[in-house]
Amino acid sequence: MSENRLGQIYAILAFLFWGGLAPIYFKQVASVDAFEILIYRILFSFFTLLPFFFFKKELQSLLLSIKDLRTIKYLFFSTFVISLNWLTFIWAITNDRILEASLGYYINPLVNVGLGFLIFNERITRKQSLAISIAIIAVFYQLFSLGYLPIVSLILAFSFSFYGVLRKKIDVGSITGLFIEVIILLPFALGYLFYLYHYDVVAFFESTSFYTSFMLALSGLVTVIPLLLFNGAARRMKLITLGFFQYLAPTVSFFIAIFLYNEEFNFDKLVTFVLIWIALIIFSSDSIKRILFNK
Repeated sequence: MSENRLGQIYAILAFLFWGGLAPIYFKQVASVDAFEILIYRILFSFFTLLPFFFFKKELQSLLLSIKDLRTIKYLFFSTFVISLNWLTFIWAITNDRILEASLGYYINPLVNVGLGFLIFNERITRKQSLAISIAIIAVFYQLFSLGYLPIVSLILAFSFSFYGVLRKKIDVGSITGLFIEVIILLPFALGYLFYLYHYDVVAFFESTSFYTSFMLALSGLVTVIPLLLFNGAARRMKLITLGFFQYLAPTVSFFIAIFLYNEEFNFDKLVTFVLIWIALIIFSSDSIKRILFNK
């Protein structure tokens, strides 16, 4: 099997995990407060990632990153935005907002282009401008038709985009960077867990269901496995090609929300999604053209 084909398999598995298995997983622990689920995700991610620094020999990379004040500074900011992203995603899934989460990750590539233009002075094409304009129209259509902004979608899209911008500023591996972010969050997680323990409301111990506790213990694997698959794909594929696979995750989430969890999908929501899909088609066709003609 060629490296490119193996990369495609890894990409498909990673985005199926993020778009399909992750929402189903968080639905299994929906009885637990979203903030507490985030705490377990941090704690168990720490223990899940720890062995990789021995088997993958990334300890030296970790030590070098910790000594670099510039790297640590950016990782503090990236820690904030990724924790906001995690918390919002967990809250959305456990509160029957999978469609909004799906919309957020459809919007994400367009936000990336906008931030690239504003922060890195990257050239933005006419079609990309059109795609972003249509996405903005979609957001305002939902505001006026449904009476509220898709806040969950916007938080997920912008937090993940800003996370990418911050991580682009530093030269640190995905696993090393994530581990440092988890270490930064660890004292807060332990402090909040102690607070819950003091008031005898720790779901992991107090839950009457062994199944819920067991599922919470898997939160580290749910975080790390798709990341490893994504890393494997990124090493074997062109990033611009990998970008097209990312639409797989919100598409799977979209169908899970409607057909598995029966979330409301009315005409106004359909219009919002159709506008976003049109924007993505324009955006993707422009990207394909630039790949083919090296523009």
